[in-house]
Amino acid sequence: MHSNDALTWFELPAADLARATRFYESVLQRPLRQEAMGPMTMAVFEYQAPGVGGCLAAGPGLTPGAQGGVVYLNAAPSLDDALARVPAAGGKVVVPRTALPDGMGAFARIIDSEGNLVGLHAA
Repeated sequence: MHSNDALTWFELPAADLARATRFYESVLQRPLRQEAMGPMTMAVFEYQAPGVGGCLAAGPGLTPGAQGGVVYLNAAPSLDDALARVPAAGGKVVVPRTALPDGMGAFARIIDSEGNLVGLHAA
């Protein structure tokens, strides 16, 4: 991570952390690591330090919602496969696979099991 990187960490609110963890482990086919920090419980997405990391978070003052900023998660190796798993995991695809210009891959947007609007991207 460079000191001028735009993103250093993200937290997606979860009303039911176990349900949200199952959702993302199913859709992305990657395990999340459970942690606690004060009154907050988290399920941390795998990342290589010093890279950008993030988590699902449950605790006081955290309310899931589909309004506001959108975080894009890495859906590699296959955005299409990840999108196919969304409904069975309890979510909804709201913006289908959309190609990006200049070989930048493709993205989609979903509503997760908690009601958060989240982007998925693959190169």
